[in-house]
This record gives sequence, structure tokens and C-alpha cells, in this order.
Amino acid sequence: MPLPRWLAQINKRVFNRIEMRRGVRPVLIHVGRSSGTTYSTPLDAHPVQGGYLFIPVYGPRTDWVKNVLAAGSARLRIDGVETELVSPRLVRKDVAWPLLPATTKTPPGISAETELLRMDIRPQLLNPQ
Repeated sequence: MPLPRWLAQINKRVFNRIEMRRGVRPVLIHVGRSSGTTYSTPLDAHPVQGGYLFIPVYGPRTDWVKNVLAAGSARLRIDGVETELVSPRLVRKDVAWPLLPATTKTPPGISAETELLRMDIRPQLLNPQ
């Protein structure tokens, strides 16, 4: 069961801003599906083969997840370096979790049926000249 929505609102308005100023967490940069506004959301980004896995602790219906799915892409900033991500899709935890190191801890409210967001790193195109 995802964490409560009221907690998400507090995080969005208070703690996310603090995390952004600290600059120590990965930041997902995505575009609003109806506003077109660019948003930056600090998240845990778990590297997996060819991409990243994100755990939507407030459930797959949160704005950032819906924005990324609608846009089909996003950027991930880690230590000042941005990586383009594509092909967002929801995958069940029981399928995706084995891709992570065994030491990865499951956040509260996450069960085997929980949907996680998986994205691939955009392949680099060769520039023939």
C-alpha cells in the first residue's frame, strides 16, 4: 500500500525543496503532461542494466510518474551530470527487485505487487561526418 497522499503534499512543498538545495540526491527532470512546465523531483534512482529503477513510494498515480509516462522520456541529474532516459514503463516489484543489489532496502508500503518505474538510458547516436 502506498504512503498517504497528505504526506506526498508535505514532501512536495517542504522536504523536496530542502533536498534540491542540498544537492545530494538524484533529481528527475520531467515535463508536466498538461502544463508543459518543467519539474525537478528528488528521488532515489537505482541503477539497473541499461537504465534506472524508481520507487514511487506514493504509488504509480503520482504526478511525476504520470508526467514521465505521458512524455515518454525524462532526464536524470546525478552529481551535476544529466542522463536522458526513455521508454518509461511500470513493472511489478517482484519482477524488477531481483535486478537490484541484495542490500537494497524496501521502503515502507511497498509490496511484491507494487509497480515501480523503469526507464532506459537513451542510446547515444553516432555522428558520422
